[in-house]
Amino acid sequence: MSLPTEPIGSIPRPAYLLDGLTDFAAGRIDRAALDELSASALRETIERLEQAGSPVVTDGEQTKPSFLTYPLAGLDLAPDGVVVPFADGHTRVLPRLVSGPFRYGAHAADYLEAAKSVASRPVKQAVIAASALSLIYPADGIDGYPREQFLADLVDECEQDIRRCLDAGASTVQLDFTEGRLSVKLDPSLSLLKSFVDLNNQVLDRFTEQERARIGVHTCPGGDQDSPHSLDVDYAELLPSLFSLRAGNFYLQLASEPDPDRVLAVVREHSRPDQRVFVGVIDPIDPTVETPELVRDRVLRAARYIEPSRLGTCDDCGFSPFADDTSTSRETAFAKVAARVAGTTAAGEQLGV
Repeated sequence: MSLPTEPIGSIPRPAYLLDGLTDFAAGRIDRAALDELSASALRETIERLEQAGSPVVTDGEQTKPSFLTYPLAGLDLAPDGVVVPFADGHTRVLPRLVSGPFRYGAHAADYLEAAKSVASRPVKQAVIAASALSLIYPADGIDGYPREQFLADLVDECEQDIRRCLDAGASTVQLDFTEGRLSVKLDPSLSLLKSFVDLNNQVLDRFTEQERARIGVHTCPGGDQDSPHSLDVDYAELLPSLFSLRAGNFYLQLASEPDPDRVLAVVREHSRPDQRVFVGVIDPIDPTVETPELVRDRVLRAARYIEPSRLGTCDDCGFSPFADDTSTSRETAFAKVAARVAGTTAAGEQLGV
């Protein structure tokens, strides 16, 4: 397929794995039994993605605690950090760092290696952006561990997280940057967004131009329990800064956007010729499975604004960013993936790419 299409990340977990996680937490099964269930879910997820025709696969985040918190094992944390409110009223609370130094307890390359061992197609790997992890540092500071040292440690650790994935053979490495749009909501002056972009660029600047061609940034307004956290934020406030990130690929939520033509016009104005734009053609929150024809038409509309040679497709966001999000079924997720692949293929044939 010459018009690339990629999943964003998470796939809903099978019921047996969710039950296993509950049983492990309650002490009814041991780690070995849970690992066996996790391995089965990983293998089944990749097989289903390949059966859906996906030319690039992910591990579906079957074994991550969440897309955000996987590096935090072993740190001195408190549960009362930054609160992220969603449109339906539910919240997610980030942990708060109590003491330093900040070090990753797990790396995304560990998940990548497991996925590559069972996949027959290229595997992309999602990592959490430095800007998201910066939110665990408390506003009133930490005695003996100033914010400047925390940020220096954070940049070092994020660089290594990405580099290990590249070295392990990831087809692409995707920085999850859902907090980008949220930052505009929290701070309409855009100062917080600028600080996020600057921090992420400190990480990206440590890679060569060739390496950055394999690094992408994903942005969306959130999608937890079928609810966003910042869909009401004007994309035009985010995109000019977003495209100043020194990455080669950008994965943009678009299918759920109320005025996609307006967004695409902003993308055309601010994206650079060396940046590939993957437009979201699948809305994970919508329970209706898109038809290949609808996906095709969404791609063709995007091609009016973005040269087909710079265009790709993706899902708006992951289907289950946290292990307890069961709002979308696995069957629906895989059906949506199949529609994305088929519709992208049809659009590519019509565009002649």
